[in-house]
Amino acid sequence: MTSPADAAFAHEVPLEVLVSRAFGAEAFLELGGLLPELAEDLSGIEDRLKSVLPSEYPPLTEAVLYACTTGGKRLRPLLMAAAYRALGATSTKPVHALAAAFQLIHTASLIHDDVIDHADQRRGRPSVLRAFGLPSAIVAGDYLYVRAFELASEYPQAIILRCGEACANLAEGEVLQESGRFDLTVSRDQYLSIVTRKTATIVSAALASVGDIAGSTASIVEALAAYGRAVGIAFQLRDDLLDAYGEPDLLGKPLYADFREGNPTLLSIEAYQHLEGRPKLEYERLFARREKRPRELLKLRTLTDQTPAQSLVEAEGHHWAATAIRALAPLPQGPYRSLLERLAHAATTRRY
Repeated sequence: MTSPADAAFAHEVPLEVLVSRAFGAEAFLELGGLLPELAEDLSGIEDRLKSVLPSEYPPLTEAVLYACTTGGKRLRPLLMAAAYRALGATSTKPVHALAAAFQLIHTASLIHDDVIDHADQRRGRPSVLRAFGLPSAIVAGDYLYVRAFELASEYPQAIILRCGEACANLAEGEVLQESGRFDLTVSRDQYLSIVTRKTATIVSAALASVGDIAGSTASIVEALAAYGRAVGIAFQLRDDLLDAYGEPDLLGKPLYADFREGNPTLLSIEAYQHLEGRPKLEYERLFARREKRPRELLKLRTLTDQTPAQSLVEAEGHHWAATAIRALAPLPQGPYRSLLERLAHAATTRRY
């Protein structure tokens, strides 16, 4: 008999489609030979993830299964599997539980983000908040955090502590972001501090833990941590651009969420700094509005287009991708190190 978790995951997008959609046909062709092995790795990780989702309370099980099958990029499990294989492993089973744990942490953070942002959609369908209501969304996020640490408890204390520190950083990043909402005087350094805490620290901790599990030297562990930190920032910078310049049908959500919610990103910070006179005042006035009409969102985009903000953010993303690739120097050469390099590069060009 098919379990509820198996049924829920049955319609997940295949890895081949995700890679092609997120990173383009060129990346798909370059990585094609590795995809069957990685697809098997991700299947094993998903099996561990599904094993901890059921609750004795069916509505909670329904909510968390819904949250975990929103068709995301599976970036963290993919990076963890690729990193473990890059270190010479022939099986990724030793990291499956931890990869599942980090994926659950990420999913829980998205649920809570949608609660904070009052988001109606996530990956082309109603958010957990919209589908199940506020109390269920909050509880579902909390439940996933608890289940994540249940999985992480299979590993040494140092890894569990690293997971905990990453979650603390994530919470601090949310507080920092909330304190700067609707404020375009937030500095570039403040923005990068938020991104590092909310996005990059989780990826960094996940990959450093892979190095620990593999018994790697301290220099390899730090290299993986540095790669994860840099590639996490590169991914977030691209997310910021896609929010203003992406394709809604591909993204599965409306554009301009950051404008709408007053979240200063490097795009809006650079645009504001490069505007002068009346356009600058208008940008500030519109950005500060708590309730924005569609034409006001479009005006913010139009004013952004009058500055070099888009190209500056693209250049910043390329800088962090290059930093990530350089960080991999201590790792042995091979197809999976090349894959990690390719994924860092693709972080700055993806469309999904």
